[in-house]
Amino acid sequence: MDARVERAAAPSSALAETAAERPWHGGLFSLSPLNRRRLRIFKANRRGYYSLLIFTTLFVISLFAEFIANDKPLLVKYDGALYMPIFKMYTEKQFGGEFETEADYRDPAVVQFIHDKGGWLLWPLIPYSYSTHKTDSPGGCPGKPSWENWLGTDDQCRDVTARVIYGFRISVLFGLILTALSAVIGVTAGAIQGYFGGWTDLSLQRFIEILGSLPRLYILLILSAILSPSFWLLLGIMLFFEWTAFVGPVRAEFLRGRNFEYVRAARALGLSNAQIMFKHILPNAVVATVTFAPFILDGAIAALTALDYLGFGLPPGSPSLGELLQQGKQNLQAPWLGLTGFFVIALMLSLLVFVGEAVRDALDPRKTLHTPFAAVADPAVSGGTVAAE
Repeated sequence: MDARVERAAAPSSALAETAAERPWHGGLFSLSPLNRRRLRIFKANRRGYYSLLIFTTLFVISLFAEFIANDKPLLVKYDGALYMPIFKMYTEKQFGGEFETEADYRDPAVVQFIHDKGGWLLWPLIPYSYSTHKTDSPGGCPGKPSWENWLGTDDQCRDVTARVIYGFRISVLFGLILTALSAVIGVTAGAIQGYFGGWTDLSLQRFIEILGSLPRLYILLILSAILSPSFWLLLGIMLFFEWTAFVGPVRAEFLRGRNFEYVRAARALGLSNAQIMFKHILPNAVVATVTFAPFILDGAIAALTALDYLGFGLPPGSPSLGELLQQGKQNLQAPWLGLTGFFVIALMLSLLVFVGEAVRDALDPRKTLHTPFAAVADPAVSGGTVAAE
């Protein structure tokens, strides 16, 4: 009878296990059991998970910098009509002035023209843009933090808070674009090397070794000094060196996977090399690429900050965290400049490092393939770590 009970209970446990391993379908997205386990391990790492939430929140807020820090009002009511200077340029003559140039909404005369018609101006939270020069600073520049300028002003009487918001956005966008382009080029090169091997692999590997032996910092400084600095020029110069970081892991994965049985079967079925490479082998190499991405992003932001600090980065006047650090060094009597730049950069890079560590743990096969669902989903897990069996 006990044997019959055991046989009767076996299907129910098997069904429970099957239900636990069944892929989750949620609208447009579906997660396999392995990806569900990876997601749970990532969330179990509290430090990395909350770092991702904080970093994403700060980046999304910076994307709307024009609505947060701007020397143009969000909305203007003049003579019964509404105007939105952020989206469209209006001349001073449209508000009762004499000039056909763009209206200066900080000019008392323009403000008076608007008020005379029963109008008003709705300003952003910070009524300064990154390039706005404050002309009425009583204590000179750089100015100390105040209720009007939360983090003070720099040596050109520009609001530091506004420059930090815009500088954070341009640094993260620079890093994201550089990381994405580097991943595309590096993954493609590594796939070609690992799949075809032979002289193709040797030739590309020798080129990568030569490229890696070049003193990239000196080359960056020389090219930035010769050519006119710009966002895209600096991005292209750094991309020339950065893509090699993705080649090694992808190449190793393709060298290992090109001799698997499913690859041979795909060749026998007549699939092209491109289909085998990018449809069958590449998904196995994506894990290594995703693991490297946060650290490459971290390095790209740090490199841009270093170049701006040395004066070889973005064009003069651009909102830059490295330029803020440089001002802090040149104005030791204004410690809020250097401290602001230091804490913003330290916070940004630390959050990315914590996210990278959490991603690395989530993609670790020793945890994703041997940690049971119950252990990952247990809320009692503390310290952001999951013990693998």
